[in-house]
Amino acid sequence: MQSFARGLEVIRSFNAAAPQQTLSDVAARTGLTRAGARRILLTLQTLGYVHSDGKLFRLTPRILDLGFAYLSSMPIWNLAEPVMEDLSTQVQESSSIAVLEGTDVVYVQRVATHKIMSVSLVPGSRLPAWCTSMGRVLLAALPEGEARALLQASPIAAHTRRTITDLTALMAVIAQVRAQGWALVDQELEEGLISVAAPITGRAGQVLAAINVSGQANRTNARAMQADILPPLLAAARRISGLLAGR
Repeated sequence: MQSFARGLEVIRSFNAAAPQQTLSDVAARTGLTRAGARRILLTLQTLGYVHSDGKLFRLTPRILDLGFAYLSSMPIWNLAEPVMEDLSTQVQESSSIAVLEGTDVVYVQRVATHKIMSVSLVPGSRLPAWCTSMGRVLLAALPEGEARALLQASPIAAHTRRTITDLTALMAVIAQVRAQGWALVDQELEEGLISVAAPITGRAGQVLAAINVSGQANRTNARAMQADILPPLLAAARRISGLLAGR
């Protein structure tokens, strides 16, 4: 299990800022020794997930198999896509579904109408849970102590002048989300980005994922988001939850 976790750390060390790395780079970014990083990289290379030119290592397209394996094992998200398309058409904004994984949300489905962030969001993309609308919905579904522990484990830092970084204030926001059943985040992750999210529940009422609508604040401000977009979003969340409960 420890070797598997370290392998994931090595894979995650590659990103847009570091698409190619030397052995020393990987060791530094993961905290592994050079010998440990080399052993894992060679194993990943043997499996076809990493390629090396003798000096630089990079991920291969085969790494996508890992994400596709998850998505194909969870066909419930295919049920959500038509509902998301209807929602996106109705509100003329992008919609996504994400699940909680550690301190991040991981996108599992997305219907995009506009590019809303400086980075591209696709299934498999990760964003910090603590400052995203879907993340706060998913954190609110956890027991208070567990939510606090995840916040304490998160690398909290201000992304914009609006970002809430105080732990007590964040816990208060999550408590409000828990009480009202939805979350709105106004330009805390990136300037100009606003989003509202709601929970998707299973047959027993447990929160499985979150769905959001996101857009640019210059098109839709927080008041309009709550008045015009929240109601159809909540309706879409109920529709998807009903489909999942019926499986």
